[in-house]
Amino acid sequence: MNINPFDILKNAQKIQEQVGSIQDKLALINATGSAGGGMVEIDITGKLEVLAVRIKPEAVDPEDIAILEELVTAAIGQAMEKIREKISGEIGHLAGGLGIPLTGLGGN
Repeated sequence: MNINPFDILKNAQKIQEQVGSIQDKLALINATGSAGGGMVEIDITGKLEVLAVRIKPEAVDPEDIAILEELVTAAIGQAMEKIREKISGEIGHLAGGLGIPLTGLGGN
Protein backbone atom coordinates (compact mmCIF):
# COMPACT_ATOMS: atom_id res chain seq x y z
CA MET A 1 0.00 0.00 0.00
CA ASN A 2 1.47 3.33 -1.08
CA ILE A 3 0.68 6.35 1.04
CA ASN A 4 1.14 9.70 -0.57
CA PRO A 5 2.36 12.21 2.05
CA PHE A 6 0.83 15.05 0.03
CA ASP A 7 -2.62 13.45 0.36
CA ILE A 8 -2.12 13.26 4.12
CA LEU A 9 -1.18 16.95 4.22
CA LYS A 10 -4.20 17.90 2.09
CA ASN A 11 -6.52 15.95 4.39
CA ALA A 12 -4.93 17.48 7.48
CA GLN A 13 -5.38 20.95 6.03
CA LYS A 14 -9.02 20.22 5.19
CA ILE A 15 -9.65 18.95 8.72
CA GLN A 16 -7.97 22.02 10.20
CA GLU A 17 -10.20 24.29 8.08
CA GLN A 18 -13.32 22.40 9.17
CA VAL A 19 -12.32 22.60 12.83
CA GLY A 20 -11.80 26.35 12.43
CA SER A 21 -15.23 26.66 10.85
CA ILE A 22 -16.81 24.70 13.71
CA GLN A 23 -15.09 26.90 16.30
CA ASP A 24 -16.33 30.04 14.55
CA LYS A 25 -19.88 28.71 14.49
CA LEU A 26 -19.77 27.66 18.14
CA ALA A 27 -19.03 31.25 19.13
CA LEU A 28 -22.20 32.39 17.32
CA ILE A 29 -24.55 29.86 18.92
CA ASN A 30 -26.27 31.10 22.09
CA ALA A 31 -28.91 29.68 24.40
CA THR A 32 -30.72 30.73 27.56
CA GLY A 33 -31.67 28.37 30.32
CA SER A 34 -34.12 29.34 33.02
CA ALA A 35 -35.47 27.94 36.25
CA GLY A 36 -38.06 28.87 38.83
CA GLY A 37 -40.44 30.32 36.27
CA GLY A 38 -37.75 32.67 34.95
CA MET A 39 -36.48 33.72 38.38
CA VAL A 40 -32.99 32.62 37.30
CA GLU A 41 -31.73 32.84 33.71
CA ILE A 42 -28.33 31.87 32.31
CA ASP A 43 -27.05 32.73 28.81
CA ILE A 44 -24.24 30.58 27.35
CA THR A 45 -22.45 30.18 24.03
CA GLY A 46 -21.71 27.10 21.99
CA LYS A 47 -18.20 27.29 23.44
CA LEU A 48 -19.84 26.84 26.86
CA GLU A 49 -18.93 30.35 27.98
CA VAL A 50 -21.38 31.99 30.36
CA LEU A 51 -22.49 35.32 28.90
CA ALA A 52 -24.92 36.44 31.58
CA VAL A 53 -26.62 35.42 34.79
CA ARG A 54 -29.87 37.11 35.77
CA ILE A 55 -31.44 36.52 39.18
CA LYS A 56 -34.68 38.22 40.17
CA PRO A 57 -34.69 39.67 43.68
CA GLU A 58 -37.53 37.38 44.82
CA ALA A 59 -35.27 34.38 44.15
CA VAL A 60 -32.85 35.55 46.81
CA ASP A 61 -33.73 34.43 50.33
CA PRO A 62 -30.74 34.76 52.67
CA GLU A 63 -32.35 32.11 54.86
CA ASP A 64 -32.53 29.58 52.03
CA ILE A 65 -29.45 29.84 49.79
CA ALA A 66 -29.86 26.17 48.80
CA ILE A 67 -32.96 27.00 46.73
CA LEU A 68 -31.07 29.69 44.79
CA GLU A 69 -28.20 27.28 44.21
CA GLU A 70 -30.64 24.69 42.84
CA LEU A 71 -32.24 27.28 40.54
CA VAL A 72 -28.85 28.34 39.16
CA THR A 73 -27.84 24.72 38.63
CA ALA A 74 -31.12 23.93 36.87
CA ALA A 75 -30.84 27.00 34.62
CA ILE A 76 -27.29 26.05 33.62
CA GLY A 77 -28.40 22.49 32.89
CA GLN A 78 -31.24 23.71 30.68
CA ALA A 79 -28.95 26.12 28.80
CA MET A 80 -26.41 23.33 28.24
CA GLU A 81 -29.09 21.01 26.86
CA LYS A 82 -30.29 23.74 24.48
CA ILE A 83 -26.71 24.32 23.30
CA ARG A 84 -26.21 20.58 22.67
CA GLU A 85 -29.40 20.51 20.59
CA LYS A 86 -28.39 23.59 18.60
CA ILE A 87 -24.89 22.26 17.97
CA SER A 88 -26.25 18.93 16.80
CA GLY A 89 -28.67 20.67 14.46
CA GLU A 90 -26.48 23.47 13.16
CA ILE A 91 -22.98 22.02 12.94
CA GLY A 92 -23.41 18.35 13.70
CA HIS A 93 -22.89 17.43 10.06
CA LEU A 94 -19.50 19.15 10.04
CA ALA A 95 -18.35 17.52 13.26
CA GLY A 96 -19.72 14.16 12.17
CA GLY A 97 -17.66 14.35 9.03
CA LEU A 98 -14.58 14.70 11.19
CA GLY A 99 -15.52 11.83 13.45
CA ILE A 100 -16.08 14.15 16.44
CA PRO A 101 -18.84 12.86 18.73
CA LEU A 102 -21.18 15.55 20.05
CA THR A 103 -22.64 13.30 22.73
CA GLY A 104 -19.80 14.10 25.14
CA LEU A 105 -20.30 17.85 24.92
CA GLY A 106 -20.91 19.33 28.31
CA GLY A 107 -20.31 16.17 30.26
CA ASN A 108 -22.75 13.73 28.62
